[in-house]
Amino acid sequence: MAAVDLPTDSERSIPNGRTGDIEKDEVAVNSSHSNHPSIESKNEDGVESDDVAETSPKSDNRPRHATTGEPLSLPREILLVTVVCLAQLITQAGVGQALATTIIAGNSLGITDPNTRSWEIAAYSLAVGTFILPAGRWGDLFGHKRLFVFGFLWFALWSLLAGMSVWVNPIFFFFCRGMQGIGPAIVLPNGIAILGTVYLPSPRQNMAFAMFGSVAPSGANLGAVFASIFAQFAWWPWAYWTTAIVCLCVALLAWVVIPSAPAKDDSSNLFRRLDVIGSILGVGGLVFINVAWNQGSSIGWTTTYTYILLIIGFLLLGIFAFVETRVEYPLIPTNIFNRKVSFVLACIACGWATFGIWVFYIFQFLLVLRRETPLLVSADLAPASISGLCAAVTTGVLMSRIRPAYIMLVALICFTVGTILVATAPIDQTYWAQIFVSTIITPWGMDMSFPAGTLILSGAMPREHQGLAASLVSTVVNYSISLGLGFAGTVESNVAPGTGEMEVLKGYRAALYMGIGLAGLGVAVAAVFTFVTRPRGGRARKTA
Repeated sequence: MAAVDLPTDSERSIPNGRTGDIEKDEVAVNSSHSNHPSIESKNEDGVESDDVAETSPKSDNRPRHATTGEPLSLPREILLVTVVCLAQLITQAGVGQALATTIIAGNSLGITDPNTRSWEIAAYSLAVGTFILPAGRWGDLFGHKRLFVFGFLWFALWSLLAGMSVWVNPIFFFFCRGMQGIGPAIVLPNGIAILGTVYLPSPRQNMAFAMFGSVAPSGANLGAVFASIFAQFAWWPWAYWTTAIVCLCVALLAWVVIPSAPAKDDSSNLFRRLDVIGSILGVGGLVFINVAWNQGSSIGWTTTYTYILLIIGFLLLGIFAFVETRVEYPLIPTNIFNRKVSFVLACIACGWATFGIWVFYIFQFLLVLRRETPLLVSADLAPASISGLCAAVTTGVLMSRIRPAYIMLVALICFTVGTILVATAPIDQTYWAQIFVSTIITPWGMDMSFPAGTLILSGAMPREHQGLAASLVSTVVNYSISLGLGFAGTVESNVAPGTGEMEVLKGYRAALYMGIGLAGLGVAVAAVFTFVTRPRGGRARKTA
């Protein structure tokens, strides 16, 4: 779910602009792209922002070639959106394939500790969440199309090696999962940047972004289904080798379908523009903190190096925050943070940390306690794909009609209710009573919070930092999933360290209660945010 660096208003006069760190590298785009209305306003913190533009019915909102400015044909538009959506789908498939094969792959690799198995998910989500921000910067300097293709090639390589880890050891498998996650971290922000480059702000653009979010539940379910088939009827490494083949095919298709952007001026100091020092400090800090929380659940917090990792992580983030105020091209400009941005990121962090806990423990509950096969569990969660698609389409329509703050509040309520249903489900209860209902409700939290959060942040940030909106949302989404698993694993291991069935159930419920607490906190934050950003007379702003 990056430093997505989209074109600035000086380049295309649209809200989805590139960040100000590369203003010297302006891209010349056909003038027809910039001739559309925009309404300026001030948000609550006095930051100039753009409201949702009302596009003229006579304007041509078709996507355009990044170099020539010519409208793309409908078949090519469909292919373009499909390829970009595949970035989200395959990213989530990487989560689903590990969830479905957690026990089978763990037994094959000799992983007996249930808390250690969470690293199959946590390592992947950690890499996605920590590398999105620098990956967006790389795409802006070297070309979004080029990085999009490279990301899939990287994804293919480490998927291949992850499957080969069956002949090595669990540590190598976890390492490959982490390296595998760098691929999605590259393709996600650059895919969003590509959509923002070719589309004008319009209902058509809103729907394109909504479709991008809608494939997340389908991707997770698709990955789980095929991984289950391979694990039950063939050999689990084939799930990863098949992913490698698919990634290679998508990379080739992307190279053909995605329009090439104009060459950029790389005459200035590349080291400064990449913010190498800031990237190392930021990524290092996030990794150390996350590893500490996820290791604490498996080896215990009495182990000295767990605390040391946590302390080092916070120190690195502190140094990172200081460095970012001094460098010429900061990875995250400090002036973007205001009340609205803080509220939105807090809501998204709580909601998606809850989702990480929900999706991991619903799989464990069905696999371990109800003793279902991986394929049957995948079938149990199939309704989430249809529900997610309905949520995405509904959100795409609602975003132009009601304030996104209301959508965010409803999303957090869906996260909360969906997790409560799983946490309170008895072992011998029928699937249709609570688990089915949970798989219908929870995807609405996913597919409503991501686009709503992106739109709110876009309206809250200064023009020169518009591209950071989707970047920060994607970073917080993926990092929160991994960190939430660390929190839940720590709670589970301390509340119920035993191995009996009722003890395991007690541990799972404790972890899910942790998720409910996070979601409830998110609901409270969203409610306060909705109240403090309510319109106070005059025209209601649709960006809040």
